[in-house]
Amino acid sequence: MAKKAAKPVEVQALPKDYVPSLKKVYKEEIVDKLMKQFSYTTVMQVPRLVKITINEGIGDATQDKKLVEEAADELAKIVGQKAVLTSSKKDVSNFRLRKGMPIGVKVTLRDVKMYEFLERLVRISLPRIRDFNGIAEKMDGKGNYTLGLKEQIIFPEVDIDKNPRIHGMEITFVTTAKTDEEAHALLAAFGLPFKKHNN
Repeated sequence: MAKKAAKPVEVQALPKDYVPSLKKVYKEEIVDKLMKQFSYTTVMQVPRLVKITINEGIGDATQDKKLVEEAADELAKIVGQKAVLTSSKKDVSNFRLRKGMPIGVKVTLRDVKMYEFLERLVRISLPRIRDFNGIAEKMDGKGNYTLGLKEQIIFPEVDIDKNPRIHGMEITFVTTAKTDEEAHALLAAFGLPFKKHNN
């Protein structure tokens, strides 16, 4: 009897005219707010969120390739989109690493899935971090921001009983902002909870 193929991650079809709530917030509130804050003369100058990329490095992948496949399935459940494997670019004998060996997973989200993920991250997942007091403010100098998470189990889609391995991830927000200040204002307006500094 032929072995059944792994069941793909199920993604519900959305209506053609569906607009994510955060996309509406951007058009109806954030654009106007940033226009006033930075004295833009045209809507085209207002920075936009272009994409969100999520990367996970799997440290034990050199010993067990199955771990990377499990991480890819798990990430796909979190974001509702298939994740791809990332491979080593060179040999590192000390770590038993060979060029081309799968060592992690990544996914790039745009438009609907990007806004949906951002909303769940801000409203559901980040508040689940124990003793959470905000995220670091450091941008990359090019209008982008990378958030490092220590545990993927803050996402409710992760079943810790089925996959007890805990690993971190890096979430990068790519914007059209020309400065870090503009990128910070854009992401804060979307609800990213940056740490507040006491004067």
